[in-house]
Amino acid sequence: MSSGPSNVLGDPLRPCCFEPVTGFYRDGYCRTGPGDVGLHTVCVEVTAEFLAFSQSRGNDLSTPRPEYEFPGLQPGDQWCLCVTRWKQALDAGRAPRVKLESTHISALEFVALEDLQRHAVARD
Repeated sequence: MSSGPSNVLGDPLRPCCFEPVTGFYRDGYCRTGPGDVGLHTVCVEVTAEFLAFSQSRGNDLSTPRPEYEFPGLQPGDQWCLCVTRWKQALDAGRAPRVKLESTHISALEFVALEDLQRHAVARD
């Protein structure tokens, strides 16, 4: 049995993305911890529609911010998204697709597994 974090399926958490490197800890995983007030737990594949939605809500994910080790995202990139932003996008009909095996189990405190499954990308 793994002592590491689990994903929403109850299996060991798999990496989300290394190009660009994602995660609150910039280790490729959607892990969370005490300093992660945004709860970057949902591994998504961003779309142009979602990026525009997020920018309209005050979170520009397209512009690089080197001081935060943030490269700026383009459609097709995978990224550890804040669970509350994903829920907000879901409620607005703009939720990006989700990599279930790379989404931290704590996301289930905010969103239903069924909602995540409806937006799942094909498994690796």
